[in-house]
Amino acid sequence: MRLRKYFAPAVVTALAQKILPDWAGLRRYSDANAQLPPPAAGEARVVFMGDSITDGWGHAPEAFFPGKPYFNRGISGQTTQQMLLRFRPDVIALHPKVVVIQGGSNDIAGKTGPTTLENIEGNFMSMAELARANGIRVVLASHLPVTDAIMPQTARRPPEKIVALNAWIKDYAKTQGIAYLDYYSALLDDRQLLRRDLTSDGLHPNSAGYAIMAPLAEAAIAAALAADCSNVSR
Repeated sequence: MRLRKYFAPAVVTALAQKILPDWAGLRRYSDANAQLPPPAAGEARVVFMGDSITDGWGHAPEAFFPGKPYFNRGISGQTTQQMLLRFRPDVIALHPKVVVIQGGSNDIAGKTGPTTLENIEGNFMSMAELARANGIRVVLASHLPVTDAIMPQTARRPPEKIVALNAWIKDYAKTQGIAYLDYYSALLDDRQLLRRDLTSDGLHPNSAGYAIMAPLAEAAIAAALAADCSNVSR
């Protein structure tokens, strides 16, 4: 276990005992899910499924799409395999019209062990297939760019892997007739890295970054609801 390089054995054991019983984060939103009523008639409910990029969206002082029936089900640090395991309780059981799926960053970084792009792609495919089998329209979001301008990020998340994953997501979305949400291009600087003014750590968006992402998400959701992905899958 990598943690043993940095922490005493007792600390590692305590962390393992806390994390391993709920490895997929199934309990994170269990209370909130249980308290959420079924969608009202005509409600265009949307669930955002993702990792810390999603999890960090809407924290104070910004609200998460105020006035919209949009629900954040991101969990920081999760890989797509963990997202897949909780997809039924955190997405399908909420009966949304649309799910926005964002992830892959922690897979590339090896958060749950070494993996391949093919494995990440398979997890995206499985989530999309589960959603569509349950009448939920799908928006697949790109991986965000990263930068070393603030702290090292590209060593764990090589830009070439991000580009390759995004190319696959875009192509898969196009072949399946579902919406591709391109956050990546909107956040790039002239060196093809994440813009320094849109992040506080080189990985996660700051308020300015989320302000750029929000209308892009809204456009992709609207396209998915209209069953016309041509304006977001170019």
